[in-house]
Amino acid sequence: MANMKSALKRMRQNEKRRARNRMVRSKVRTAVKSARTALTAADGDARTAALEAIRALDKAVTKGVVHPNTAARKKSALARRLAARA
Repeated sequence: MANMKSALKRMRQNEKRRARNRMVRSKVRTAVKSARTALTAADGDARTAALEAIRALDKAVTKGVVHPNTAARKKSALARRLAARA
């Protein structure tokens, strides 16, 4: 356990950030998963789901939760699947 005031504050900040990052990462994973399932199934809302996943990825990059190259790779894969479906 930390003894110094600054270390205690740092621990509180880290915990808040960790919770926020987990929430954002979870939203991204859920959006990407639902987009993939919509793309494999014969759904009419596959394009909407893919755009929603891309939006979630962009937000995660803006917040610094996901690396930009990782988001670009996932977005590209979704776009390829969407184009192949059409």
